[in-house]
Amino acid sequence: MTFNTTINNSSCKPQHMNVFIPAFLSMIFVLGFVLSALSLYTFWFRFKQWNTGMIIQFNLALSDIIIAPTAPLLVISFSLSNWWPFGQFLCQLEACLLSVHMYGSTYFLTLVSVHRYHTVVHLTKNSVFKNQKFVKSVCLAIWIFLLIKGLPFFFILRTSKVHNVTQCLSIHQNEMTSLFFVWSMVNLFPGLMIPFGVSVICYSLLGSYIVKMGANLPKGKAVKVKSMGIIAVSLVTFVGCCFPVQLSRSAAVIVKQFYPEKCQWLLKLENLYYIFFVLANVNCCLDPLLYWLSSRKFQAAFKGTLQSFRCQCKKQGPVLSSDTEV
Repeated sequence: MTFNTTINNSSCKPQHMNVFIPAFLSMIFVLGFVLSALSLYTFWFRFKQWNTGMIIQFNLALSDIIIAPTAPLLVISFSLSNWWPFGQFLCQLEACLLSVHMYGSTYFLTLVSVHRYHTVVHLTKNSVFKNQKFVKSVCLAIWIFLLIKGLPFFFILRTSKVHNVTQCLSIHQNEMTSLFFVWSMVNLFPGLMIPFGVSVICYSLLGSYIVKMGANLPKGKAVKVKSMGIIAVSLVTFVGCCFPVQLSRSAAVIVKQFYPEKCQWLLKLENLYYIFFVLANVNCCLDPLLYWLSSRKFQAAFKGTLQSFRCQCKKQGPVLSSDTEV
């Protein structure tokens, strides 16, 4: 492959970032971290037995909180209009954790949709998604894949001076243009389109099934309400959080790669990307809502966690058993 890198768009100077972007991002990171940490605490300490759905949700919560070590550095960098004063290694670490965080959320949300479809539609059948060993193996495979995707950043990503300011993961790093372009294009389908397509298919089949279910029995009505809530939260997360940031990033790297002279285009897309990046991290706040809707036992356990922290009580709440729920 050959790329158009002969034009050095040095006149396209990075803009000062709007102060509201790092401010909102910091609030979302704090709220997402608190909710994810409370969810992980609830899963780990308040359930002695997990069902397969809980295993997937625990891994989703891990993917949400994994960005925490470098989140403050990212907020500081945004506050300094993308100046990165933390060195190359932390830049590489941030890129790796961002990749694991974003794509981990996408893959585990997709796994939630597949699991939900099988546990409701094929309730009476011997589905592999009722087998804990199988589900644990799938989650482990996803983590290995995410690690493989993230590790290359430690070998090929570099910080660079842009108008005498050190930047990390900036669209204005001319020597990184081809890398950013290839990375975005390669990840567009396996990282967004395919998971979203699988989720839409699973939730469409699930929605069709529950519409035909009899709602006369209390359990049938509960399954309908719970499933519709999970479908709504998952699709809102995909459409509102995952799609805009990845599409705006892809558009920006295309402009940078093939139309470097279109500075105004690039700056507008850059602004959109940072706005959508803030929106993408809202998924850390939406995912706990997914856990809440999935299980009444999680609701009770989570309330117990909140109560124990509120009262500053060292004694843990009652340990609950996770019966299979649909």
